[in-house]
Amino acid sequence: MSKIEVIGLGAGDINQLPLGVYRKLKDSQQEIYTRTTDHPVIDTLRQEGISFYSFDAIYEETSNFAEVYETIVAQLLEAAKESSIVYTVPGHPMLAEKTVQLLLEQEEVEVEISGGQSYLDALFTSLKIDPIDGFQFVDGTSFERRQLNYEQHLVFCQVYDSFIASEVKLTLLEDLPPDYEVTIVEAAGTEHEKLTKLPLEDLDRTVEVNNLTSVYVPPVIHEQLPHRFSRLVEVMATLRGPNGCPWDQKQTHQSLREYTIEEVYELMDAIDNEDDDNIIEELGDLLMHIVLYSQIGDDEGYFSIDDVIRSITNKMVHRHPHVFGEEQVDSVDQVLTNWDALKQQEKGKKHDTLLGGIPKHLPSLAKAAKLQHKASKVGFDWTDVEDVWEKLEEELSEVKEAISMGNAVDIEDEFGDVLFVTANLMRFYDINPEVALNRANAKFASRFNYVEERIKESGKEIEDTTLEEMEEYWQEAKGRE
Repeated sequence: MSKIEVIGLGAGDINQLPLGVYRKLKDSQQEIYTRTTDHPVIDTLRQEGISFYSFDAIYEETSNFAEVYETIVAQLLEAAKESSIVYTVPGHPMLAEKTVQLLLEQEEVEVEISGGQSYLDALFTSLKIDPIDGFQFVDGTSFERRQLNYEQHLVFCQVYDSFIASEVKLTLLEDLPPDYEVTIVEAAGTEHEKLTKLPLEDLDRTVEVNNLTSVYVPPVIHEQLPHRFSRLVEVMATLRGPNGCPWDQKQTHQSLREYTIEEVYELMDAIDNEDDDNIIEELGDLLMHIVLYSQIGDDEGYFSIDDVIRSITNKMVHRHPHVFGEEQVDSVDQVLTNWDALKQQEKGKKHDTLLGGIPKHLPSLAKAAKLQHKASKVGFDWTDVEDVWEKLEEELSEVKEAISMGNAVDIEDEFGDVLFVTANLMRFYDINPEVALNRANAKFASRFNYVEERIKESGKEIEDTTLEEMEEYWQEAKGRE
């Protein structure tokens, strides 16, 4: 049975190539393939009469690295079906070599690994770092930002052209400042070794990279990563800790409720004002509350922020089978129907009645809309919005009748019915009554503030201003909007 023998060429020049590997290549009667000829050992071996079949052309024809590796492996397997071959790769075959991994995963042809020297020893020596402190080795051609651990020594390999260097730089700039110092390592452990320290923002500008180039990012201290969620959790734990803040230490789930409600409404104001900076700030305040609630739960031994995140992650995956599973959906309505069914499945018999799951602290208008929305799901609903308009007119007539009778309790009840029907009417037009009323409140306050300013400009007091004058300023405020 034919096989593919994979040989590593080491990380540098011919002096790093083990004698046994050199002899094996020198005496080989088999076809020798190499992933790339961009390696100093290849030049030396060619001068000694050893020929290589290279896959460099595939890199030029294909821009996607995954496709490059798959194409190389396909051609190697095809060649090996005829007779055994040798396949050489830079460095060690088991270090950052995707083609070798793909070869090991297949079962058509036997694969034998014949060593080769890794460049990691030379890299650690060149950088004078000890990997026991924590070390992450990343393929510059294939990684995701979420995988990066900045608090360890971080090395990107296979940074062999300016495009890859640029991609690495742009990803790092998501987390690190432009002037953060990184080191470009070229030909580690060879006579051509070169270390260049430079600001991150210059990574793809000032140094020409090649097949022997790596990028080293020194560890970042935790405090320099304030945008990481773990840092916020750490800050909150410190505030609640023995040497923390007295206010944070005394908080309970119950004491925080009113502040949380305020933060939600402040976020709504920022959204209504389309103020992105303020939205960021208010979302941060709301997130702080979530972390603080979780820290209180952790301190009391009931739950932690991990439990909170796990709960919502599992819920989102379970309630979106059309995204994370095999289920197919054709519309938003179908998504919502599935959501409700899965929600009921999760909660089981938690509530004895259909309306039992509505929060008791929900504002009255929002609760009215929620009650009617839930009832509508089982068919208890108006069939035509015009019927709701007629119902509103009926309730207004009953208000007037109650007022004429002079009964305060009845007047209150009838006004309540008007608001309840209004909330239901708004549901037919996909309007949230709480949001709508909040916008109306903000609009009134803005216009009235303008009226006050105009009166002050006229040198008068608001108490001495006629209704006609105030109405004139009010119309001015409307015109400005």
